[in-house]
Amino acid sequence: MGKNKSSKKEKTKRIFTAGIITASDLSATGEQEDESGKILDYMLKDRGFEIKYYIVIPGEVDRIQEALVLLCDDIKADLVITTGGIGLSKRDVTPEATLGVIDKEASGISEAIRYYGLQKDPNVMLTRGVSGIRRNTLIINLPGSVRGVRESFESIIDTIYHGLEAVAGENIALN
Repeated sequence: MGKNKSSKKEKTKRIFTAGIITASDLSATGEQEDESGKILDYMLKDRGFEIKYYIVIPGEVDRIQEALVLLCDDIKADLVITTGGIGLSKRDVTPEATLGVIDKEASGISEAIRYYGLQKDPNVMLTRGVSGIRRNTLIINLPGSVRGVRESFESIIDTIYHGLEAVAGENIALN
């Protein structure tokens, strides 16, 4: 008696795990610093994610797919974000690699990224990043530039938490 107990339980925010894959020939050979992967690492940690794995690899379909499968199936990261390889050049193959390993697409995420980016730069329409789910992992392709990573991440991160809860099977309402 006398104590006021709240009828609602306070929801503690779950800590999600993440993996980062930078697909860049120049960064993989050490000719160029991986700035986009570093900013992504910082931004994810700043939002409370635990980084389980971070790798820089050349833009080759088989290497990207190996890293995606490792992060999804073996490490079991909740979220995998790739940076690089989503443009129109012949070496930009991250979307093809991602489509080859996902169980289903989450196209609204990539559409939102492009929509947001188009408000600032019409060249964003030339990006081909995809998003999808493999097992219990959400995979998102981001551009290879620091600016592209920063703006793309900021445009989706608040909503991504709900998506991660849904992928994990937590009971949430998306509407």
